[in-house]
Amino acid sequence: MTALRYGGWRPYVAVADRRRQAADTISKLRKSGREARPVRVIGRKIATTFWGESWCKNLEAYSDYENRLPRGRTYVRNGSVIDLQIETGKVSALVSGSDIYQVEIDIQRLRAKKWKTIRSRCSGQIDSIVELLKGSISRGVMEVVTRKGEGLFPSPREIELSCSCPDWATMCKHVAAALYGVGSRLDEEPSLLFALRGVDPAELIEAAVEAAPGRRPSAGKRVLADEDVASVFGIEIDMGEDAVPRAPGKAVKKTVKKAAKKTAKKKVAKKAAKKAAKKTASPAKAERERIAAKMKAYWLARRRSKG
Repeated sequence: MTALRYGGWRPYVAVADRRRQAADTISKLRKSGREARPVRVIGRKIATTFWGESWCKNLEAYSDYENRLPRGRTYVRNGSVIDLQIETGKVSALVSGSDIYQVEIDIQRLRAKKWKTIRSRCSGQIDSIVELLKGSISRGVMEVVTRKGEGLFPSPREIELSCSCPDWATMCKHVAAALYGVGSRLDEEPSLLFALRGVDPAELIEAAVEAAPGRRPSAGKRVLADEDVASVFGIEIDMGEDAVPRAPGKAVKKTVKKAAKKTAKKKVAKKAAKKAAKKTASPAKAERERIAAKMKAYWLARRRSKG
């Protein structure tokens, strides 16, 4: 343990020394069988995706936190958060400062009524979990889930903070670093936000389906319209006002069956017409044959008389 300076404060520890201290702690944790999950920030931006950035913006939107957050940003950027664990209703972290400090952040589960409201407002606007977690969602959904005090992100009154450091402030720099660390972690695993608030993101998709059972099918499930059926099968379909809509499968079967019956009737009619035409043409044919026989006999008779 580092000796206390006058006033109870620990002496300043350089960043390089904190990093060595952090590396030693991580090594000890691994030897004891505990897998440490440090927060590593590349570049100046702590978070770069929709969920990570939204988490950080939500923190910065509350005046309760604005004075203590800047030091936390510095700490998380220089790798001081050497372990960060997120589970339902809780964030646990080890932060390297003058010493290694234990941070505990309790976050209330999202109230059922609020979750129901969010599901209702997002209904019909989200098509897949992948789309949701990637943050590839409509502006309307973004506004709902990030709304201050009403969305998925916790407000200060829903958060309880504690740290093992001697700082009297409710939010010390170690706690602030851990909170920013959550934003960075959401870049990699956005589903952790839903786990933290105790809700299932799949329910947003289910709610959309239940609320709109007649919604358009997704691109992966093609359904042939009547016009497509007509073009595929080369047949006409009655599209009049009195036409009764049917499921595509039944429509195709009925139309094909109707066309087959029509074709059969045409064949029967054609056969009957041919037979009738044959009967009508028989007398004329007999007359032509009789005249031809007479002419043949006449020319034979003339040949004989000349010979």
